[in-house]
Amino acid sequence: MRRGEEAMVPEAEFRSYYGQPIIKSPVWHEPHMPVYLYLGGLSGAASAMALAAGAGGNARLALTARVTAALGATTGAAFLVAELGRPERFLNMMRVFKPTSPMSMGSWLLAVHGGLTALAAASALGPVLPASRATAILRVPAVAALLPAAGDAAAVVTALTGPLMSTYTAVLLADTAVPAWHEAHRELPFLFAGSALASAGAAGMLTTPRAQAAPARAAAVLGAVAETVAGVVMERRLGLVGEPYRLGKAGRRMRAARALTVGGGLLAAVAGRSRVLTGLSGVALTAGALCTRFGVLEAGKASAADPKYTVVPQRRRLDAGEPASVPARR
Repeated sequence: MRRGEEAMVPEAEFRSYYGQPIIKSPVWHEPHMPVYLYLGGLSGAASAMALAAGAGGNARLALTARVTAALGATTGAAFLVAELGRPERFLNMMRVFKPTSPMSMGSWLLAVHGGLTALAAASALGPVLPASRATAILRVPAVAALLPAAGDAAAVVTALTGPLMSTYTAVLLADTAVPAWHEAHRELPFLFAGSALASAGAAGMLTTPRAQAAPARAAAVLGAVAETVAGVVMERRLGLVGEPYRLGKAGRRMRAARALTVGGGLLAAVAGRSRVLTGLSGVALTAGALCTRFGVLEAGKASAADPKYTVVPQRRRLDAGEPASVPARR
């Protein structure tokens, strides 16, 4: 069209047949799925923190981190089962071991990591738990002799399963056809890893005496920085497909997450021996991590509901001589 001429044909609207979305919207529910994503990341980062604290001689932080990892994995599994609807559905996923499937590998990872963190926490809590029927098994001489070594070995293995727990859910989201998730496959693992580290740092700050919580505060600050940088880079790189992270309900959640994460990170950096600042920082970072998970889930739903987020990238790939659809990474 020449300059000054009026367009004879109106700009095309991005509609699908009968006004329906091109792809199906995710069927995951709130709060089950985003809370599971948060708890899984928390458990993974806390298990790594427990090993680092133990190696550095910080027994108090190592204890609370082990317990946090075990509670996160157990509670997260409960939320996942609630999302699935029936417990046997989770057991059915264990019938298949498929390395090319993030869902299959994630199910096995959750089961293995949950068992390891439970063993590590039990070994750490055994000497300090009061005698009762519930803890009687820990008082059996043979168990009491073997439990510390078994728990320490389990804690070492969680150094491998922990980082995977913090990031595999990002791979699970990116392996779908949902534009806002699929196109963000480069940054989502870093976003979730940073958020998980900030969550674990916050939990350590809130449950450990301030004199022993310095490594937790450092982890919280580092996680907050990583999460914020990854989120900014992701939204800028995605361009049009990144709109759902900035608009509507998802946009409000992501902005709240960023404000809470940045504020919590700054408070953690200056909290020191202040009980009030430590508490505010821990609460802000925890709320920010939850808002991130809720925001990412909502952005995926929004991008699946609007055909333009599917059509425009396809047209651009065709214009560039590439396949219209990106092959799945198997």
